[in-house]
Amino acid sequence: MALQITDENFEEYRKADKPLVLDFWALWCGPCKMIAPFIDELAEEFGDRVNIGKVDVDSCPNLTTEFRVRNIPTVLFIKDGQVIDKQVGATNKAALQAKIEKLL
Repeated sequence: MALQITDENFEEYRKADKPLVLDFWALWCGPCKMIAPFIDELAEEFGDRVNIGKVDVDSCPNLTTEFRVRNIPTVLFIKDGQVIDKQVGATNKAALQAKIEKLL
């Protein structure tokens, strides 16, 4: 299961030794619902090597603004505090998995 990342707990994950994958989503977003199972599956598969979390844009305005998220779903791939790659819009699990593997 993916982590629940919020404005309040984000810093602890930013400072962690593991790369970070953030899925910016909203309850009302159809494409977000399409990729949600992939995000959870990837969190199970990579959980020991990568922190994978979900950011609800309606509840986390600070993170949404900080990362300039304008469209959802947006998935950010972060290593050493820097955004290395991103995926905007729905995609398949294999594409997300390939981007995660590049972080390692």
